[in-house]
Amino acid sequence: MNDDEIFDVVVIGGGPSGATAAHELAAQGRRVLLLDRAGRTKPCGGAIPPRLMRDFDIPESLLVARARCARMISPADERVDIPIEGGFVGLVDRDGFDEWLRERAATAGAVRRTGIFERIGRDADGVRRIHYAARDAHHRLGGGATHSVRARCVVGADGARSEVARQAVPGSECGRFVFAYHEILRAPMQPGPDYDGSRCDVYYRGTLSPDFYGWVFPHGDTLSVGTGSADKGFSLRAAVGRLRQASGLDGLETLRREGAPIPLKPLPRWDDGRDVVLAGDAAGVVAPASGEGIYYAMLGGRLAGQAAQAYLATGDARALGLARKRFMREHGRVFWILGMMQHFWYRNDRRRERFVSICKDPDVQTLTFDAYMNKRLVRQRPMAHARIFFKDMAHLLGLARV
Repeated sequence: MNDDEIFDVVVIGGGPSGATAAHELAAQGRRVLLLDRAGRTKPCGGAIPPRLMRDFDIPESLLVARARCARMISPADERVDIPIEGGFVGLVDRDGFDEWLRERAATAGAVRRTGIFERIGRDADGVRRIHYAARDAHHRLGGGATHSVRARCVVGADGARSEVARQAVPGSECGRFVFAYHEILRAPMQPGPDYDGSRCDVYYRGTLSPDFYGWVFPHGDTLSVGTGSADKGFSLRAAVGRLRQASGLDGLETLRREGAPIPLKPLPRWDDGRDVVLAGDAAGVVAPASGEGIYYAMLGGRLAGQAAQAYLATGDARALGLARKRFMREHGRVFWILGMMQHFWYRNDRRRERFVSICKDPDVQTLTFDAYMNKRLVRQRPMAHARIFFKDMAHLLGLARV
């Protein structure tokens, strides 16, 4: 490898955001390097809404399961089933899904390399230099050598607590995180009465998470059982053990265990004002309350790719700021509402009980799933919004029956 080779863009991180940014730029004819570390799998329920499949041309063949119902389970074990009318939420295995996205970027012309990002610098002529260790999940490649390449622009898509962000983008220390942990289990050969391979179960209980939720998501031949919390003293592994017992899954074979931080607040800025822009978890774009990240990661990757393309075409570094501006214009309000919802409803089991009770309401179910499936706030039903407002106020004031 030639340390003097130069790319239009180096994308650091090959998850959904990085792979999407690399594809976006390579399809525009840019010379792109996609640098990804091997052997990493993020703990993730793997849910993708129909809009993601439409917007990013994802074939149904990548789905390992189709969820047609969501079950909300309260601290007192009240169960509210919310059917997904006229459709489904797709579920993917992240190993296969992410690799498909990386290969699509390569097919569009991106150069793929395996390595771990170490630092970002700048040569005397002002061009960025990216240093990385060529290594896989188990050992260094090439005798432990460190390599470098030059880039006119850098997309940092290296996940939560991004090293690119820390080194290059002011304000990266402002991120807020939940730590997520899940266990991948072999699906039961003879499912019991509490398990349905077409249903996602969401548990709202303080014993499973003091500030988030627990989940059981089907993945075809496997399933994901997990939880998350920002409380560093809370044992996620013990909580997943309790969740497996509560859901009748404690006897199933455990195939692997994974944990990672997940951001819950977009960073105040996503670029350095010169030639670096962030995307996905590195930019903090995981939805509060729900923890949904794949759609927002891919959208962030696309917007980062478009911003980088505009910068390269014009030389105007202000174009890099368009990624965050466009994302927040479309989804900032949703993130704010979800953040407020998590702050209030996940605070204690009494409020969690009321939250699950609200989910019985047909208006809430219809508008919530329309917003989730299509990634927009629904404005066409003002009377439904008014009814939801007054019902929510009754719950907040303790006037509604649970």
